[in-house]
Amino acid sequence: MKKESQYDLNLAKLALKTHHFEFELGPDFFALFDQPLVEQGNLHADVELIKTERLLTLNFHITGTVRLTCDRSLDEFDQPLDIEEQLLVRFGDENKELDDNVLQITPETQALPLAQHLYDYIGLALPMKKLHPRFQDEADDNPDAPTKLIFSTRPADDAPDDDEPADPRWAALRNLN
Repeated sequence: MKKESQYDLNLAKLALKTHHFEFELGPDFFALFDQPLVEQGNLHADVELIKTERLLTLNFHITGTVRLTCDRSLDEFDQPLDIEEQLLVRFGDENKELDDNVLQITPETQALPLAQHLYDYIGLALPMKKLHPRFQDEADDNPDAPTKLIFSTRPADDAPDDDEPADPRWAALRNLN
């Protein structure tokens, strides 16, 4: 028996209706993956599966925290996550991934493994820039702060004064204003 089978859904026993599943994603879950993206966490996953004759719709709601390392200070911190994702599984001739959130499986498929999907959703929800909460209040990380872009090839103290005479080649352009 595979260790990750606790994160598989047994499709053969499911009736055509809505089902609810819960998974605890702790140290045992993250030990299944040899990827350094997320190595520790304490999350709870609620999965709602709606089974029809031709389609399975899985709605994921994952909440909890993961342990990350700050990009600036290298301190570890707990990053809260609240994830809502949807996976569509349709029945077809062969098992294949049609899109990021659309799978095709054969009608004879007995179990649907969810471990990799859960891990991928957690990885996609991580911020690009991992900052300890003590750095979150700084203005450069505030997305609502106004951004001032300066495009110049010379240092700021070499900026021309308005009193200096302009290059005569550019004088005609100044008159256009």
